[in-house]
Amino acid sequence: MKLTERCTVFISDLHIDSDKPEITSQFIAFVDGLKETTDKLDAFYILGDWFESWIGDDDPDTEKRKAMQSVKELSEMDIPCYFMAGNRDFMAGEKFASDSGCEILKDPTTIGLYGTKVVLMHGDTLCTDDIEYQKFRTMSRDPAWQKQMGALPLEQRIAMAAQIREQSKEATDDKAEDIMDVNKKSVFQAFAEHEADTIIHGHTHRPAIHQIAKDDTTNYDTEKPEFLTRVVLGDWYEQGSVLIWRKKNYELKTLAR
Repeated sequence: MKLTERCTVFISDLHIDSDKPEITSQFIAFVDGLKETTDKLDAFYILGDWFESWIGDDDPDTEKRKAMQSVKELSEMDIPCYFMAGNRDFMAGEKFASDSGCEILKDPTTIGLYGTKVVLMHGDTLCTDDIEYQKFRTMSRDPAWQKQMGALPLEQRIAMAAQIREQSKEATDDKAEDIMDVNKKSVFQAFAEHEADTIIHGHTHRPAIHQIAKDDTTNYDTEKPEFLTRVVLGDWYEQGSVLIWRKKNYELKTLAR
């Protein structure tokens, strides 16, 4: 994708691994397009689940490594590249940052985007109705748990990641759709906590731009706009999903494969 105006680009939920080389190919072609128009690109953000799993910075998966190299090359062209861990790649560490050329962001992170205060999230913390997942998230973000996991032999971590993915798939199949979506109260709490009018996130695989009129549920005041905006990035299973944010407008695009 070649850019025609100055902008910042956001993606998430590619779930790259060796079982889906077509996603890697699409992603690399996408980044190659960005490289051809770096004079228009102010920054590039990946908001989690770049990979189907990340077992530690010694992860040997060649598809992941090719994707990381493509972004590192972009960063070496003086384009700021950022990564926020998702529920699949939360074990990313300092070597990952060096190998990918990405600065790792905390979840959530607030940025200024052409004069707009924007909260960036992976999105899983908004899905508070999924109680079992939230328990796992709390455990897996514990530095002590991650240290213990990282000390295990590589082959054991690979097997454990496969087991966790299978258990997650089985659990997802058994859950109602609304449980795996964001909780409305949690969304409003996030807006209020950060005193922002815009949130960008992924995770739910339900790409959309939600605009909510401000009302009594909003317990803080801002001058403009008169609505709250929540942009949800889509996954890359069947096609790419990209948010292009320009100074005067933004666009959530689908990239056909």
